[in-house]
Amino acid sequence: MSVDPFKPTVVVVGAAARDIDPTDPRGWRLGGGVMYGGLAIARLGVPTGVLVGADAEASNAEELGLLREAGAQVHLVRLDRGPIFINLETPTGRAQTGFSASDPVDPAHLPDAWRTAPGWLIAPVADEIPDAWAAAIPPDGLVATAWQGLLRDIVPGELVHHRSPGPSPIVARSDIIGVGSDDLGEDVRLADLCRLMRPGATLAFTQGARGGLAIEVGPDGGAAGMARWPGIPTDGIVDATGAGDVFLAGLLAARVEPRLVGGRPAPRLDFRLAAAMASLVLEGIGLDGVPERDAIRRRLARPAAPR
Repeated sequence: MSVDPFKPTVVVVGAAARDIDPTDPRGWRLGGGVMYGGLAIARLGVPTGVLVGADAEASNAEELGLLREAGAQVHLVRLDRGPIFINLETPTGRAQTGFSASDPVDPAHLPDAWRTAPGWLIAPVADEIPDAWAAAIPPDGLVATAWQGLLRDIVPGELVHHRSPGPSPIVARSDIIGVGSDDLGEDVRLADLCRLMRPGATLAFTQGARGGLAIEVGPDGGAAGMARWPGIPTDGIVDATGAGDVFLAGLLAARVEPRLVGGRPAPRLDFRLAAAMASLVLEGIGLDGVPERDAIRRRLARPAAPR
């Protein structure tokens, strides 16, 4: 008897990063948007396919088992070179040092049965997602992209530099773009970002504990609508790594599967779900902070933070 191939509701794509951590026996722990986003969506109960680019060490990491335990299907793409970082939180924000860039993750590795998925999370961490991915996604697929991962210039041993946003086929294909205030230079204006996006797309501009701004792009590339979403208080920040990735994953999941927010079209319930998930991931170390559904339900009952 033949077995039907797995057909995910959401496909998550990116390279797994090895984040230097002297407290781990390996000297590093696995991270990257593909890991945080994939695990977050799978733990919501959404059928998830995770296409993970990984170097030799990362491809054997125990953290990949977390994805499988959550019900995700994992398709590994072996890379000769994967991203390696040191992340330090400072009073002025994150200081990130790069030790290795990443080989590209080619869309040719995408399993055939995944190509018609209705939802797509493009989760680069080191500019490893080539422009060809824009054409690999079906025309009716809902696409969310973590923009910051396309804007990193990595020189081994130096602080990561953020390049200015410019035209990108992936950004132009995306329905939701997530980017944080820490990922952009002070001279970048939100209006300039909107002009690089498709009409009808949503820019989710995150601002940490304060929440953020949701901007709808109009037909002329301007802001057709803008609203602030409040943050949800956390019980304490243990590790801020992955919060933006989990937020974007929750936002996409709610739009692909409205049942996650009660099936109601009420405005901003998708942002509230995403904010609840992001507040929880702050409370654990690395991927251990990615929340389960019961924890998310409890956090959703918590009042929003004051604006």
